[in-house]
Amino acid sequence: MTLNNQKAASPVLIIIAFAIVYIVWGSTYFFIQMAVQGFPPMLMGALRYTAAGILLLGWCIIKGDKVWVKKDVIHSAVSGLLMLFIATGVVIWVEKTLPSALVAIMVSANPIWFVVLDKGNWKINFKNKATLAGLFIGFGGVVLLMSEQVGKALAGTTSQAKITGMILMLIGPAVWSAGSLYSKYKTSNSPARVNTAWQMIIAGIAFIPAGMLNNEFTGLDLGNVPVRSWLAIVYLILFGSIAAFSAYVWLLKVRPVTQVSTHSYVNPVVAVLLGLFFAHENISLVQIAGLVIILVSVLLINLYKYHTGLQIKKEVYKKELNPSKSIMAISCE
Repeated sequence: MTLNNQKAASPVLIIIAFAIVYIVWGSTYFFIQMAVQGFPPMLMGALRYTAAGILLLGWCIIKGDKVWVKKDVIHSAVSGLLMLFIATGVVIWVEKTLPSALVAIMVSANPIWFVVLDKGNWKINFKNKATLAGLFIGFGGVVLLMSEQVGKALAGTTSQAKITGMILMLIGPAVWSAGSLYSKYKTSNSPARVNTAWQMIIAGIAFIPAGMLNNEFTGLDLGNVPVRSWLAIVYLILFGSIAAFSAYVWLLKVRPVTQVSTHSYVNPVVAVLLGLFFAHENISLVQIAGLVIILVSVLLINLYKYHTGLQIKKEVYKKELNPSKSIMAISCE
């Protein structure tokens, strides 16, 4: 992504988009757990993303967008299946057994995977000492989080479902990062909202056979679903999916991926606070320590690129003050 492309985006819109991603996404862990108390997990994913995608696609049609571009729909399908069906599906699944705050803490390792999987920037990332230190420290934080559940498993004081959930939460962030990078680097002529709509619709459809395989439609009685679970679904559709995910996909197009990934600083904090005060979840000192270690690692990973980005902006500013010099689009990634 070039600096020229990034400058085209309104600073006010960028600030609003970051605020939505920071706060709303942090709250979704709490509302996902509220929703799965009444809905089977895969059915919940199907309802959430299919409804959100159809609503957003309808809005795109009203705005006059060209909603069917085969190449863009295929790209949206790949990124949507990775980010929403697999990665978010893991989150929905494990919140049946794990506290929402702990799940959010595990997801905070996302920026570590961004560095590992962003092959185009390996030469830069793996030559930087701060980035390497951040990767090792972040890995230590994840190990610390895992150690508590592993210790309980060896002592026979935790369930197999919780251990499985922790293992799945190691895979989910990696798949999310892969999908995000795919979404960022695959060029598209369609507006971000169109791509987002197709990502959600295709992911929502994928949840339907997953629910069938999990026997979630057998004996299902929607009339017995608690009102709070319905309200949670509505919140996830309107805010967690349409507002926050749309803002995230748009930010990936207009800002460096390292800046967008900073939502991992704020999301777990919001989730932990909601879990503590409203869901009465118990967060251990080991889990808090793991969160702090992971956030320190994310800070180290991003320090170099933040500094580099500022230096690039200064150089461009100097050239703009001197019109005799040609202004080139400088890559921020």
